[in-house]
Amino acid sequence: MSGEDVRRAPPWLQPVCDYVPLGLFLAAYLLSDILTATAVLVVATLAATALSLAVARKLPVLALIAAAVVSVFGVLTLVFQDDLFIKIKPTVMQVLFAAALWISLWLQRPVLRLILGKAFPLRHSAWAGLTHRFAIFFLVMAAANEVVWRTQSTDFWVAFDTIGQMVITFAFVLSQVPFLMRHRLEQPEE
Repeated sequence: MSGEDVRRAPPWLQPVCDYVPLGLFLAAYLLSDILTATAVLVVATLAATALSLAVARKLPVLALIAAAVVSVFGVLTLVFQDDLFIKIKPTVMQVLFAAALWISLWLQRPVLRLILGKAFPLRHSAWAGLTHRFAIFFLVMAAANEVVWRTQSTDFWVAFDTIGQMVITFAFVLSQVPFLMRHRLEQPEE
């Protein structure tokens, strides 16, 4: 795509694409069962991906990875009629996100800097620290998902997957504010 084909995404687009499929998954589970909820999640995720492409004319890499993982594990759940696949989906996604962060560091192109750099101009050296923190957080969340789905009911896992992970992630991001403030640049680096 040429630069003219890419539009600036409106502020509502990412929250809609991130949270509406999860909300629909939760609602479908509460109204029916895990298989119906999985089908709703797959369709809603693909619709959100299409919406993002139609409105912004681009797909963020992490959103594309998430859509692919949701689709693959959702379809496996439906084909085999086994909720194991949808329950391990968050684990796989979190591990992939951690790997992507560490690979971006290894390539000396921290993905967090690309995503957050304009909103939070930090010293160059701080991006590595922030990247490690987020990668470790994703691995901890992957381990937490494994513990929850293996030891708790499906009802509990669905609540953890939809609401619990969101709350924990929000708390983690808030916990990083002091780090961001300590390493913030007055004048952004080139």
